[in-house]
Amino acid sequence: MPSPAEPLSSPSLWRALRQRRYVRTAWPWRATLYLLTSVPLGLATLTALLLLAVAGSALTVVLIGIPLLLTLVLAGIPLAALERRRLRLLDPRPIAGTHREPDGTGLTAWLRTRLQERATWRELGHALLFALVLWPLEALAVGTAALVCGGLIAAPLMLAANGGEEARVLKIWLIDSYPPAFAALLAGLVLLPLFAYPLGVLAAGRGALTRQLLSAPDAGLDSRIRELGRSRMRLVDTFEAERRRIERDLHDGAQQRLVALSMTLGLARLESPAEPLAGLLAKAHAEAGVALVEIRELIRGIHPQVLTDRGLVAAVEDVADRSVIPVEVDLDLPDRLSEAVETAVYFAVCEALANVAKHSGAGRARVSGRTEKGRLVVEVYDDGVGGAGTGDGTGLQGVADRISVLDGRLLVSSPPGGPTVFRLQVPMSPADTRT
Repeated sequence: MPSPAEPLSSPSLWRALRQRRYVRTAWPWRATLYLLTSVPLGLATLTALLLLAVAGSALTVVLIGIPLLLTLVLAGIPLAALERRRLRLLDPRPIAGTHREPDGTGLTAWLRTRLQERATWRELGHALLFALVLWPLEALAVGTAALVCGGLIAAPLMLAANGGEEARVLKIWLIDSYPPAFAALLAGLVLLPLFAYPLGVLAAGRGALTRQLLSAPDAGLDSRIRELGRSRMRLVDTFEAERRRIERDLHDGAQQRLVALSMTLGLARLESPAEPLAGLLAKAHAEAGVALVEIRELIRGIHPQVLTDRGLVAAVEDVADRSVIPVEVDLDLPDRLSEAVETAVYFAVCEALANVAKHSGAGRARVSGRTEKGRLVVEVYDDGVGGAGTGDGTGLQGVADRISVLDGRLLVSSPPGGPTVFRLQVPMSPADTRT
């Protein structure tokens, strides 16, 4: 582990610089490669920023420049993503992205979210600093080292190219024989590892600055947020275990007693008792049957058995078969996920289909699902009249709250006139917590 005084950024390079065998490792080459790749990248960034700024300002009067200026503001995002990858040359620890998911679907929601984020403006500041200051300094440092060492090492070749008469080394030293030329070659070879140290320090400092600009501003806050997320998951698991206990109690207790009561009443009716007792027994038998149906529906609402036995796809297909409107199911999902994720997504789809049946006036609906970058994405589409929302007090607000506990999101697109799309995004978890 690095000492407290050791910089938090580029710990491996800083540690290597303090070792005697530094020049015999791959770190000098990695540091040099990091500085070298900054030059074309910085030049390309400077060119792109200048073109966007000039063209955007000139064309603003005809509105064409507004998208160019927006692109200029957002130019730091792809550069920051590339810089996070390039920084691995110096530091194996990855830098997590600081952007959050958009608040809705579509380009407008994405732009609104990005323009309101502090991370976007930090990355734009990094892009400007990189384009105007950093890469020229890195080019100067690497160019100086290459010019001095290369000029000295190439002295014999320069002398030979001039027929062995004379050659000027580094434009300041005139040599007219091979002994001074080979002395210059030797000096270049000696200086080559010596230049590795200042270049390494420059690369390490550059990495420290990049990490500082592109990291989340409060690592302690991130740690607390992660702990809060873990505690929320523990609460979800506890809640689901309690739901399953209630389900078992109802299934094995109250439901079995109602079955026994219904059978007893049925046998009593077969004895053909006299009126009015026969009518009362028939009524009691019918009420017991209704109560049995209701408790079975209650158990299914708590946690359907098909979800436990066959998984999310089969459970959603079962809900679609019982829907009052035609529902097409197209789910391409991986193996079983964690019980909390499957349960939350199942009840979210049930609520969405219930809203479609009650309020949308739709003629058909579709449930589709897939995986995207480690997240489970499920969409419920209908061709109804639209106007759905997640305001307080609605069932969709409860769905959004339940999904958010799993670090997921519910996005609703429902313009007046339709169509309506409910989009669920939930981080996937392997089914290793199933009981």
